Amino acid sequence: MNPTATNHPVQGHVTFLGAGPGDPGLLTLRAVEALAAADVLIADPQVLDVVRAHARAHVDMPAQTVTDEASKTADIPVLRDTANLVMTAARSGKRVVRAVLGDPGLDGNAADEMLVCAHEGITFEVVPGVATAVGVPAYAGVPLRDAKGGDVRFVDARTASGTCWSEAGASECTAVVSTSLDSVVAAAGELVAAGRRPDTPMTVTVAGTTTRQRTWNATLGTVAQVLKAAKVLPSPDGGQPVIAVVGERSAAAQREALSWFESKPLFGWNVLVPRTKEQSASLSDQLRSYGAVPHEVPTIAVEPPRTPQQMERAVKGLVTGRYEWIAFTSVNAVKAVREKFEEYGLDARAFAGIKVAAVGEQTAKSLIEFGVKPDLVPSGEQSAAGLLEDWPPYDPVFDPIDRVFLPRADIATETLVAGLIELGWEVDDVTAYRTVRASPPPAETREAIKGGGFDAVLFTSSSTVRNLVGIAGKPHNVTVIACIGPATAKTAEEHGLRVDVLSPEPSVHKLAEALAEFGAARRDAALEAGDPVTRPSERRPGSRRRARS
Repeated sequence: MNPTATNHPVQGHVTFLGAGPGDPGLLTLRAVEALAAADVLIADPQVLDVVRAHARAHVDMPAQTVTDEASKTADIPVLRDTANLVMTAARSGKRVVRAVLGDPGLDGNAADEMLVCAHEGITFEVVPGVATAVGVPAYAGVPLRDAKGGDVRFVDARTASGTCWSEAGASECTAVVSTSLDSVVAAAGELVAAGRRPDTPMTVTVAGTTTRQRTWNATLGTVAQVLKAAKVLPSPDGGQPVIAVVGERSAAAQREALSWFESKPLFGWNVLVPRTKEQSASLSDQLRSYGAVPHEVPTIAVEPPRTPQQMERAVKGLVTGRYEWIAFTSVNAVKAVREKFEEYGLDARAFAGIKVAAVGEQTAKSLIEFGVKPDLVPSGEQSAAGLLEDWPPYDPVFDPIDRVFLPRADIATETLVAGLIELGWEVDDVTAYRTVRASPPPAETREAIKGGGFDAVLFTSSSTVRNLVGIAGKPHNVTVIACIGPATAKTAEEHGLRVDVLSPEPSVHKLAEALAEFGAARRDAALEAGDPVTRPSERRPGSRRRARS
């Protein structure tokens, strides 16, 4: 029987989805699929930013899903009858995703909402997530069991009964305690009162799995002094969530050797990347792999050429067989040609019979998205010089046409043109777009640049130095300045900046790698001297006070 022919009302579907403890990379593949198909997204405030990045652009998000910042000023409770919101959307036939912090199986509210769905006959599924009580210790470098095994008990200090504390205190199990920074000392006291020795090892982790993560080693008896020495202040909102791990077998004593996450070379560094998100996607991913938090700030804007006729003639020549090659030296060049194609009703098929070159991986990726697979990408350095290294000389026997179409920016250098001519090619050097200085970033970003809020800035060309200083001001002297090459470094020094890192090759990825090596050396020096490991921005006056407030 066709179900659409029945008289039953249309019912929706609910996915109870675990969003993990905070790191967006811990979402499962199934979670991403469910989010992409959702009509309605109802999320815990702590994970809203994690999940909505994978939802459709116009997904419905009820007002209940406010951010933590918004909830401080909003005249509404953070969670308003979530079960009712879920059911209302599901009854109307919508696909609902209900995203929770950690794993739905450990969330009592999610369990209640599942029961409501079952009672009303609404189909639902559960997509497990990384449980906070398991994921945070893993990121803190604290295995919950050693080779000898042993019991692991999970205690939620907010709801734990006296019996729960007694059982955890009387055994030798590893206790994983979910609590808050303001209540962790009291939780330690409960375990001692229940029979645990005061010298039992303990770790305390806040903001677990995020680049704000911080972990302290202590014992049940010294945790109060350790937090006081770290100048962790009480907070008016009840304190940050904490995962504390207690027990002899939790490997807390080995945490320094196992702390893979917090020991990343750029852990927690705010790194300014003066490029658009489209231009810096792979670079930002690389920085994140080092533990950094990249912030993209475009310093140039792209505009059409003042005289478009030259570009129009070149595109028509491409279609009529005027060129043997077309060379793309930037993503913006691909975009400019693609837009001109669309204006004329053309598509990637117009490249049939024409060899296509791309200056690097990002440009090649942009071409592939257009439907064009490049014939030539530099095997070495991703630059005009690297492209010339692999470019074949003109051969009248094998090349029926001797002309290259080169769509570029108005400020491009002549290196590639001169090199192609030397190889025997004729070049149509065409201005496909103009680069102009971008609009200033938001006031908050400008203040962070001038006030030392960024730990490092990556300068990928002389123009990025001039434009960033022009639109946002000169970076603070505590900020680490990293430059892609000698010419860029010279421009930075001319603007009064101290260059700390110089890339060994003119490659953005080598530049990021050099910054990571700088960060690692800085960290090693601090540890060797017995000093705390701090970020460059924490060296400016008052930074620690502002960070704790």
